[in-house]
Amino acid sequence: MQHPAFFSDPLSVGSVLLPSRLVLAPMAGLGHVAFREVLGGFGGHGFMVTEMCNARAVPQESRHHSPVFRWRDEEATRLVCQIFGGEPEVMAAAARRIETEGLMGVDINMGCSVAAICKKGYGAALLKDPERAVAIVRAVRQAVRCPVMVKFRSGWENSPDLAVDLARRFEDAGADLLTFHPRIAPDRRSRPPKWAHIRAVAAAVSIPVLGNGNAFSGEDCARMVAETGCAGVSIGRMAIARPWIFAQLVHGFEPDEDIFLNTALKIIDAIWKHFEPTRAIKMYKKYLPYLAANFVFGHSLWPELARGLTREDMAENAMRVLGKRPRVASTPNAFLFTS
Repeated sequence: MQHPAFFSDPLSVGSVLLPSRLVLAPMAGLGHVAFREVLGGFGGHGFMVTEMCNARAVPQESRHHSPVFRWRDEEATRLVCQIFGGEPEVMAAAARRIETEGLMGVDINMGCSVAAICKKGYGAALLKDPERAVAIVRAVRQAVRCPVMVKFRSGWENSPDLAVDLARRFEDAGADLLTFHPRIAPDRRSRPPKWAHIRAVAAAVSIPVLGNGNAFSGEDCARMVAETGCAGVSIGRMAIARPWIFAQLVHGFEPDEDIFLNTALKIIDAIWKHFEPTRAIKMYKKYLPYLAANFVFGHSLWPELARGLTREDMAENAMRVLGKRPRVASTPNAFLFTS
């Protein structure tokens, strides 16, 4: 695949110079330490983001016991911790802990639209309270010197006006980078993202804006940058399905015919290394729809890959099903993406 040189252009984010303009988006239950170990082995990413971490818990969390506030030492300088919460002082305390641990930066979640998060006034609910949202960014900025980032959506109405206004205010409050998902909060991917909203946000600020939403291929990423003027792309579901996508687009990595089998086995090894078996099997099965989505007959392969309850079952399934090299779809089937 021809990869645009743009993706490997360095990008300054606060005091950090990123080697790539493509980053791993935060994804609950998917972007855990084990998956990041496999993705990190391929390389090509500017940084990776943790799963959402509750800001109230972060100051007391043990990185060796928490399923989400956990990382490998090797990834720390290119790992951003995403936090959610609603009180500026609580978010600031979490940010201080993150910086003390030597992680690259802090990402403030204002994009999650899950009801359990929003009903507490967290995530995308903060977009209904712009003063509080800006106060949180300002408090985090004052608490740390590392890069401060904000992940947010278009808001709760189908217009870019709020997002543009907030982007300017976030920049004024000290944010170093914005990641923007151009869907309204109630929209759980039922409609295409409005990339024109990314263009409006990127044009409104001088700090980098990463686009996010339906970037399923190198062509999609290149088109998003060309159409919106964003500084780079935050890749989510596609990165779970094909964790070598960063290396492919940035370094010209060419996957071979056994890439799916070998990657599945690496993910099995990593999940069972980092987590106890009961949790590990659930985490691996959450990943399987993304693996199956790569194939033309993914709907029928998914249950075959998921049979059983042990690590040995999963490895045997992978070798039996993927060892036959089932036909690969040009683009993963988004209907199998469940998160």
